[in-house]
Amino acid sequence: MHDTELDPGLTQTLDKARKNILTLVIGNKNYSSWSMRPWVVLSAFDIAFQEILICLDRADTDANIAEYSAAGRVPVLLDGKTAIWDSLAICEYLAEQFPDRALWPQDTTARAVARSICAEMHSGFGGLRSAMSMDIRASYPGHGRTPEAQGDIGRICEIWENCLSQFGHHQFLFGDFSIADAFYAPVVMRFRTYQVSLAPALQAYCDRVAAHPAVARWIAGALAETEVLPGH
Repeated sequence: MHDTELDPGLTQTLDKARKNILTLVIGNKNYSSWSMRPWVVLSAFDIAFQEILICLDRADTDANIAEYSAAGRVPVLLDGKTAIWDSLAICEYLAEQFPDRALWPQDTTARAVARSICAEMHSGFGGLRSAMSMDIRASYPGHGRTPEAQGDIGRICEIWENCLSQFGHHQFLFGDFSIADAFYAPVVMRFRTYQVSLAPALQAYCDRVAAHPAVARWIAGALAETEVLPGH
């Protein structure tokens, strides 16, 4: 038996690769819808990354997040000394860093619409968020149907119908899986938890999203968690 010494050049290359790997700081998979979005994008497009999970709503949560971002929120993407602390900003950064992966639709019009619906998700749908928070492990059929949430559900269905018919050809929103589908994946989780009744084509879309390997891995991680946050 003998020890094998690595070539110094190879050792340096491996050390550099370890240092350069992306790191995504996230919250609980069962609850953190904003963390889900970039995690699914990274996983769906086979972009190597390591994960740091910070449990939310604990006494040390703020201090733990502050180690990675002064914004005080997750997710945070770390690329060397660069920190990106917003889900949409993270996805845009990844699209720039990995242009060969086609994270956005390649068609100009489709890409513009995809960015628009992601921005709408990013800034809107407060009624749905407040009344029907993401809780993948739970089942609350019929709950959360406030007028504001119902209005948001109607608008989301309109977005999905338009994108699937105009661009998606009844697969994902723009044909191939993209950032747009990742951004609406937490909505799919909510619709499953609260058992929102959908038109057959939209229910089929939800089923395809939930079955996507990246989304399925996130769901499996959520189901394996045992933490229960206050109010759930």
